[in-house]
Amino acid sequence: MNKKQKGRFGEFVARFWFRLHGYRILCKNYVIGRGTGAGEVDFIAKRGKTIVFVEVKERRLIDNAFYALHPQQQKRIRRAAEVFLQRHPLYLGFDVRFDVVLTAPLFHLKHIPNAFTGF
Repeated sequence: MNKKQKGRFGEFVARFWFRLHGYRILCKNYVIGRGTGAGEVDFIAKRGKTIVFVEVKERRLIDNAFYALHPQQQKRIRRAAEVFLQRHPLYLGFDVRFDVVLTAPLFHLKHIPNAFTGF
């Protein structure tokens, strides 16, 4: 399995985990714009009155995965979240959270709610 396939599989496992915990997946691989103005998030989930923007990081060792989320990437996730909420006003009154899911081989998964601050 190449690096891209491993990443996609990690995202699949993370979405499955969220579904098992009562979340509804609203969208996956949400991308807006191109270049430096782009925004992207691996998937967006909803449970109750909470919208969660989720970034998935897959690495060989799970502890290394968290350090792969750089400030620039957090900015791109926030930008995507802002556009998503503007385009879907139904969710404007909801609580917003930015989570990270760390994955490693053999189905190791670590969910970090509120991994970084929002707007």
